[in-house]
Amino acid sequence: MVADVYKKVKHVLWIILFANLGVAVLKIIIGTIIKSASMTADGFHSMTDGSSNIVGLIGIQFASKPVDEDHPYGHRKFETLAGLFIAGMLFFIGGKIILDAIGRFINSVVPNITIESLVILLATLFTNIFVSVYEFKKGKELRSQILLSDSMHTRSDIYVSIGVLMTLICIKLGLPPMIDPIASLLVAGFVIHAAYEIFKDNSSVLVDKAAVNTEKIKDIALSFEQVKDTQNIRSRGSENDLYIDMHIMTEPDMSVEESHKLIHSIEEKIREEISENVQVMAHIEPVNAKR
Repeated sequence: MVADVYKKVKHVLWIILFANLGVAVLKIIIGTIIKSASMTADGFHSMTDGSSNIVGLIGIQFASKPVDEDHPYGHRKFETLAGLFIAGMLFFIGGKIILDAIGRFINSVVPNITIESLVILLATLFTNIFVSVYEFKKGKELRSQILLSDSMHTRSDIYVSIGVLMTLICIKLGLPPMIDPIASLLVAGFVIHAAYEIFKDNSSVLVDKAAVNTEKIKDIALSFEQVKDTQNIRSRGSENDLYIDMHIMTEPDMSVEESHKLIHSIEEKIREEISENVQVMAHIEPVNAKR
């Protein structure tokens, strides 16, 4: 089941990789030709999309490995590590864009804007919209952290490209060329913001932030007549690799076989309502036990 999911994630990443590289190359070439700092910066931003797809493919390759003696919980956190690496790449490229923009403030260059360049930018914008929507949809469908993180990255491209397009149109209409490096700084802002969001989402998995609302787990457990109360409910991981543990209070005369069936039933209901990829550890205690 998990292996099939990772195969589908890889397939999506390969499609997105070729789309992103095509968009990036076009933006960088056109931005260099017309001497537009903002379009070139946007092109490098798009290039990181392709690079992040490659990182994602490597991460998924490791994450898809089966459980072994050294990794009894599996290798799925390699997907999370890949997301953090993508965030690091974005922080780096954001810094580079800021430095380039500062250079343009010192040595101003007037972009040579043509109708052809605007048309190409529009085409890449629509490509970005398709890539972002497609990747986000597949990320939700496959519950893939790397696809959702990457779609957040690509989504920022849409707003950045719109900003660059408006900048070039404004210069074409006669506004001063100083607006171009200013737009580059805005591009850097989007890049750094995307990096922060990806870092925040992936780091929460590594630091074992609660992955599921405690009350939701409690409601599921209490929906069974044998369960009198629940305590110490904890969750960690991601939607595609979820771990839940809790204490379940039952009548003291419940047999081992009945307890086993109860825990199995609770786990099945959690899988139905929260995630198929969950492991539940439940500690049975008598309801009148002194703690």
